[in-house]
Amino acid sequence: MANNRKASQSGTIRFVPACKAILLCSLIGGSCVGYVLQKNKLYELGQQIGARQQKLERIRKENQVLAKKLAEMQIPQRLAERVRELKLGLIPPEPSQMLWITEVPQPGPAPATNLSPFHYVRTDGAP
Repeated sequence: MANNRKASQSGTIRFVPACKAILLCSLIGGSCVGYVLQKNKLYELGQQIGARQQKLERIRKENQVLAKKLAEMQIPQRLAERVRELKLGLIPPEPSQMLWITEVPQPGPAPATNLSPFHYVRTDGAP
């Protein structure tokens, strides 16, 4: 009877469980490969972020150094020293070369700056 049972089963019935196993293994394997790829990508992005943060910090320090240098270069005494070093021939202006402008106040009330229409308010306390 064992021979009859084997003869009655077709090849496709034994092929279906193998296909299911292969499909299940490929799904699990694909998920694992995708997980590993994503973890590697996250690691690489973390490395890039760290490198860029270090670069940003370095640039900020350089910017502070340059700002201090600029502030020192803009001091009037330092500018005068630099003019003497470069022998530019610059001298302070004489009083006759200066032109003083005085502002004359206008007579009468100051012109209105608010040109919006008047708003009226009741003073008796009623709404």
